Amino acid sequence: MATTDLSAYDPESVPSSGDMKFGIVVSDWNKEITWALLEGAIITLKKHGTSEENILVRHVPGSFELTLGAQLIAEYEDTDGVICLGCLIKGETPHFEYICQGVTNGITELNIKYNIPFVFGVLTTLTIEQARERAGGVHGNKGDEAAVTAIKMAALRRSMKK
Repeated sequence: MATTDLSAYDPESVPSSGDMKFGIVVSDWNKEITWALLEGAIITLKKHGTSEENILVRHVPGSFELTLGAQLIAEYEDTDGVICLGCLIKGETPHFEYICQGVTNGITELNIKYNIPFVFGVLTTLTIEQARERAGGVHGNKGDEAAVTAIKMAALRRSMKK
């Protein structure tokens, strides 16, 4: 099954993020991949108007820690959204499934608890090659996609405020 280019989108469909502030929590495990995702997210946020001082980056050891890292950003910083970037590569044990499920459930719960967008920018791949293809390779960069999603969801939230 082919994956579309994660970096392909209509720039006209993305609202300006000039007055928005975003947190990014990034896993340092598989940093070859996750730091490429981080770079893609930052470039895309800036492209749509977010200033450097309104992009708060925090690092956590692994993808499992993304949930708490994102929660801490929400509790201690005034952000319009939090982008969670990680990379999980399937190994020979069930560890992959447990971590994927935990991170997915944790980020979902944060969206509901804090009523701000927490964007799931976590690659879940079978091989390092698949991860590279989605971190700036032939399938684009999931960090770009996560940043666009964060901007659109923050704009949606703002449009709903009373």
